[in-house]
Amino acid sequence: MFKKKEVPVYLFFGFLESGKTSFILETMKEGQFKDGKKTVYILCEEGIEEIDEDLLMENKFKTVTIEDQSGITEEDFLKIDKAMKPDRVIIEYNGMWDQDTLLEALPENWLVAEGIATVDASTYTDHLNNMKMLMLNQFTYADLILFDRCTKAMEESGDLAGFKRTARAKNRRSQVIFEMEDGSINNNIKEELPYDVNAPLIEIEDDDFGIWYIDSFDHMDTYIGKRVRFKGQVYFPKKSDKNVFVPGRFAMTCCAADIQFVGFQCRYDKVKELKEKEFVTVTATVRAATMTGVEGPVPFLIADTVEKADPPKEEVVMFN
Repeated sequence: MFKKKEVPVYLFFGFLESGKTSFILETMKEGQFKDGKKTVYILCEEGIEEIDEDLLMENKFKTVTIEDQSGITEEDFLKIDKAMKPDRVIIEYNGMWDQDTLLEALPENWLVAEGIATVDASTYTDHLNNMKMLMLNQFTYADLILFDRCTKAMEESGDLAGFKRTARAKNRRSQVIFEMEDGSINNNIKEELPYDVNAPLIEIEDDDFGIWYIDSFDHMDTYIGKRVRFKGQVYFPKKSDKNVFVPGRFAMTCCAADIQFVGFQCRYDKVKELKEKEFVTVTATVRAATMTGVEGPVPFLIADTVEKADPPKEEVVMFN
């Protein structure tokens, strides 16, 4: 049976005027599309920024405009594939449309190569306050999250560190970068942690579990070999070592429907004495381990003590 040519697809997510078109334009000006390949550029919304027709032709771009989400179907994409025979596809998606609808509509031979989400840092807080689910959903399929229009004041106030934390809480595998007003890229956003990482025993308060969870994955080397104490709920993972349990917390990234359990695999010799769902205070040493289905090493705990504890005042963790 004849197999269709595989076509890499680059997805751009973000609200109107978040910088999607500007990102594509800058990439184009850098010459990354001057390889002779045909690109179908599917535009799902039109902002102020437009790409000059001559530049599009020079880079072998063919533009297709989809004005309504009803046009996001596999049938429509297959027609585009048949008529234009692209070597690659760029989709600048409407930030108000459902991302799952797009992913489900992609033809079998259109393979997602990269997802990129752009965010206007100056409006991010307002969007979180007024349309949190829509805002954070932009990050679901993003390999790269770019906050643009960032200011020095945002960095100094800790806002950028908070932005990074909420983005990574939604999608822990993504890379988060910040473009400052002068066009420079700032990858060195550090957060003022509410606990002392250099203490002989790092005490994690109940309200700080979410901060510690994200930071321990982002800066794992900081914690390797350190002893920590925190409160978590007992969970027994399926198909795991009999001496391993997961102490963690239920966390909410954007809404009640998005609550999920997050925690750390932890080795403890007296696991049989624990009861699932009970709260415990864990004192443990942080190590690194590889796990099936997870790329790269992750934090792994070796427990010294596990003691029964009262539930925290707020049982659901917030990341913002």
